[in-house]
Formats: sequence, structure tokens, C-alpha cells
Amino acid sequence: MALAAGTRLGPYEILSPLGAGGMGEVYRARDPRVDRAVALKVLPEEFFESEERRVRFEREAKLLASLNHPNVATLYAFEEIPGSSGTLSRHLLVMELIEGETLRARLAGGALPLKKLLAWAAQIADALARAHESGIVHRDLKPENVMVTKDGAVKILDFGLAKLVERPGESEGATQTPTVSVFTEAGSVVGTVLYMSPEQALGGKLDFRSDQFSFGSMLYEMASGRRAFPRASAPETMTAIIRDEPEPLASAAPALPLPLRWIVERCLAKEPDERYASTRDLARGPRAPEGRRVGPPHVGRGASGRGTSRPALGDPGVCRGAGRRRGPRVPRDEEAARRAACLAPSDVSARLDRRRSLRARREDRRLLGGLAG
Repeated sequence: MALAAGTRLGPYEILSPLGAGGMGEVYRARDPRVDRAVALKVLPEEFFESEERRVRFEREAKLLASLNHPNVATLYAFEEIPGSSGTLSRHLLVMELIEGETLRARLAGGALPLKKLLAWAAQIADALARAHESGIVHRDLKPENVMVTKDGAVKILDFGLAKLVERPGESEGATQTPTVSVFTEAGSVVGTVLYMSPEQALGGKLDFRSDQFSFGSMLYEMASGRRAFPRASAPETMTAIIRDEPEPLASAAPALPLPLRWIVERCLAKEPDERYASTRDLARGPRAPEGRRVGPPHVGRGASGRGTSRPALGDPGVCRGAGRRRGPRVPRDEEAARRAACLAPSDVSARLDRRRSLRARREDRRLLGGLAG
């Protein structure tokens, strides 16, 4: 039952409902102790069916609260409000209140303009990189969990909540997507599975590279205005994520710069080892205008988000022989585009100046040799 405006939960005053879902009800509330508006998530009590689970939830919540990044909604506290007159205690997550609209709402109008796509993608990637470096994986990244603020910045919501609701004794992969394992009724899948990774759909072990796949699915939709794996049902979608390739961006979004297309394709690799060895490598990609420095870096085999970074395409030394990396043979025109994407206009100008200088010196030596004869 929804809480009415004016209801008090401990020190917090409920102002209005914001939404509800499998992870609980969310309210706009006020903390009078610091005169601050907050988002209050009232969690289902089945999450705390044992003392062991409550302790683990509190421990994980403290880790999430330590994550500090301008593009991540801050988790202020996890609190238990004791019940009264025989009522059960309530467990709350107190979070930063974000004013704006979801990325899902922004995508309702179709593909995003390239400049906006790059700006938002860079912010999301940087936030993911920071979280992964702290050992935190989102596990439920999707447009509904990304807010666009009134000043145009993005904020990722619900970081790590899928991990928080995991039951003790369950396998890691089996509970890391709340939409599949934790909230299942009569054999049906509740919620979206559109942005899951293949290993998540298979119930396998997850790490930071699962978030990379989800990010790639979001980028695909941001660039093309359509979902990467559109199917009629959740089981069909999961099967497509595991087995099928999305429609090539060359036809789904023909105006998308080629290097940015490589980033999406790299993120959507079926095998985690074929994605980025470090999300920091990925975050370096989308920053430059018009897609420069967003090509596919060397394929690494890292198993953590820390200390395993590999150079991005624009880094020195990676452009040479880019077409000789693992994977399918690269067409000649695409190889030329890769090499061109490695150089800024200033780099090209400097190379041309060096070539002119060499030609001038050769001409001088030729003339001097003629005079000496």
C-alpha cells in the first residue's frame, strides 16, 4: 500500500510517490535534519528474511555509498526504521533526488543527435569505469536507470541494487539480474531483459564486462533509435542475446561515425574476453568529437576492471597494423579509415611538414652536389 503525503518514516517526511517496482516503492521525501529533499526507496521485507541477509545487505550498501562520481546518483544511507504496535520494521535506501527525465523518455523520439549521444555516452562510460575500478558492477544497466538532468548531465541510478537483493546460497549469475531470477512469477519473466549480457541470460558468473554489453545495447539504441535485440517475448529476447547478432549499424545508423560503430560492436561481443579488458579503455573512446579516438583497442583478456587497461585506437602504436588484430579480415577501405581515425588534423599537418622538409633537404643536397661537380 502506497504511503500518503505527510507520512513519516523515522526522520523522513513523505512528500509524494515517484514510482514502484520489484525492488520497492520510491518516494520524494524530505530529511528535516539537513533540510534536504531525497529519494526514499522502501524495500520489500522479503529481502530481509534472515539476519544474515540483513547484515550482508548493510555491508554491500556501505560499499555502494562509498562510490562518489558526478554521473552516479549518490546513496546517502541504508536505514532500518523500527516498527511500532506490532508492525514490521521498514528498510530504506536514502538516495540523491535527481530532477529530470529518464534516458528512456529521451529515446522516445528516436535516435539521438551525434553530439548529444557522444556527450552522454562519455559520461555513462566514465561513471562505469569509476565504479568498476572500485569493484562495483551495476548488473541492471538500462535507459530506465539513467536520468538526464535539467542541465543536460546524466546520472546512473540503482548502482549495484541487483547484487544487494541476492539471496545467500544462490549462484552468483543466477541472481544478478533482478528481472529474471529474483522476481519470477509462475515461470514468467518480470521486467525487461533487453539489455542483459549473454552470460547474464545464461545465469553465468558476471563481472564488469557484463555492464559493457548492457552499455553497448544502450549505445546501439541511442544511435539507431531501435533496440539491438527486438523480439516478441522475453525468452525470445534472451535467446537472441545469446545467439544472434543485431542488425549492422551500417544499415541501422548509416550516419554513425565508423569508429563509434566499432565501440558498439566491441561492447556487444558475445564472449566477455572479446570486450574491453578495462572499462577505462572504453571510457577513453567516446570523448572526442566526430568519433575520433573511439575505434577498437587491442582485444585483451582481463578479468577485472583494474590495472588491465590497453591502448585505445588513437593511442600511439595501435594504428600500425590495426587490421592485423584478431578477428575477421578488415576490408581495405575500412583499414584506411582506421588509420585516418588515429590522426588528428594537427598530426596530419605535422607529418606533411616533415615530408616537405625531407624533400627540401634532398633537393638541397642534389643542388650542392651539382655545384661541387
